[in-house]
Amino acid sequence: MINGLSYTCIGIGIFFWFWGTFPLIGHRSVLFKLHTLSVADTLGSMIIIVGLLLKIPSEWPLLILGIITLAIWNTVLGYVLAYCSSSGGSHE
Repeated sequence: MINGLSYTCIGIGIFFWFWGTFPLIGHRSVLFKLHTLSVADTLGSMIIIVGLLLKIPSEWPLLILGIITLAIWNTVLGYVLAYCSSSGGSHE
């Protein structure tokens, strides 16, 4: 039962990875494409880590650290990209 749930989480995570990649071939703005890609990749990676947590619970400290790091990195990177792309701010 746990193995099946683990593989399901890993499969859903891989699905999110591919789902975030498909908008890259569309005609939207670069920021929309980056946002979609980063959110889908982060969610996919987190779900994969949850699947690994179910599979190897003895490594829970490192896997939880991985989830927290992904959440922080995605948030900070989003703010940096938004700041760099804004034309109204004062850039030096």
